Amino acid sequence: MSPEIMTPSMTQERGRKPVLLILHQEQSTPGRLGRLFLERGHPIDIRRPRFGDPLPETMQDHAGAVIFGGPMSANDGDDFVRREIDWIQVPLREERPFLGLCLGAQMLAKCLGATVCAHPEGRAEIGYYPLLPTEAGRAFAGEIGQPWPSHVYHWHREGFTCPAGADTLATGDDFPTQAIRVGPAAFGFQFHPEVTHAMICRWTVRAAERLRLPGAQDRARQIEGRLMHDGRVVAWLDAFLDHWLAGAGRPQGAA
Repeated sequence: MSPEIMTPSMTQERGRKPVLLILHQEQSTPGRLGRLFLERGHPIDIRRPRFGDPLPETMQDHAGAVIFGGPMSANDGDDFVRREIDWIQVPLREERPFLGLCLGAQMLAKCLGATVCAHPEGRAEIGYYPLLPTEAGRAFAGEIGQPWPSHVYHWHREGFTCPAGADTLATGDDFPTQAIRVGPAAFGFQFHPEVTHAMICRWTVRAAERLRLPGAQDRARQIEGRLMHDGRVVAWLDAFLDHWLAGAGRPQGAA
């Protein structure tokens, strides 16, 4: 079995709490995030609510939680979508580390009353696109000691508005809200820092029809983009995860 999909029963080194990873398809993996959590001594607890897995009532037994992407929409009426969106209140209420990636970020925004919708001209972001940190985002880069990557990987047709009370950390062109922070320890990223070369190859073959959407990059350009930009994404992600697992700093308003 690949270390990307190991579970808490398979590794308990250093006695650290597992990280809860919420996936949406039967064959989905957490990409490089699974390996990075394991390298830091955290087992990974993979759950798929879409297929009946329960979600914990408290985060006391987990170091943090990540909701990943998927082909569904945060606006869908499926029970598991609504349950995941409602469940996000658990880490928010307990101020425990939470990270939403792509669909997961849109679920976070939806949970807080923001809008999730398609681009008005039907454009998509599929491939590597510029990431533009805001003033708050530049301050956060100083907090973690690592600048944001200039380009990040996307695979989406919907975006979200920044919810009231959240900070926009980075913006983009077609989809202005790219990264948000909510409270001391919750983050939503419209992009996919977890993506591996194998994942890009798989996605661009299995969902090749999406590469014809307005704004999407072809497969060759995506692989070229990875060669150009992935090193900076890895350096940033390493610094971000260390900060995130530490509780993302002191609670807002702390002295």
